[in-house]
Amino acid sequence: MSDEPPTPPAELPADIVESLNECSPELLHHVGTYVTELAAYREREDSIAEEGNEDSNQEASSDRPDEVPSKATIMIKKINDNRYYYWQWREADKVRSQYKGPVDPEE
Repeated sequence: MSDEPPTPPAELPADIVESLNECSPELLHHVGTYVTELAAYREREDSIAEEGNEDSNQEASSDRPDEVPSKATIMIKKINDNRYYYWQWREADKVRSQYKGPVDPEE
């Protein structure tokens, strides 16, 4: 083990890093357990949403914009308690997204 503290991932917001740096080792272990469980829960939710969209993906291929590749899938993102469809695909190392529309057309 190094005598230096670990370097936080660049994706981790500074305020979270600061809060974690103030925690005791015991609390950090609790946070680690919670974060692992939360990540698994969210991955399951995303998987369920993706499975539910498989039929929508086939139907939606006819309304795919020209700039969206055929390998793109439709994902649901929740923003401010509203749900939206996004086209999503991978280009090299990056995941690209393009807005499609609200899940509920009345939104």
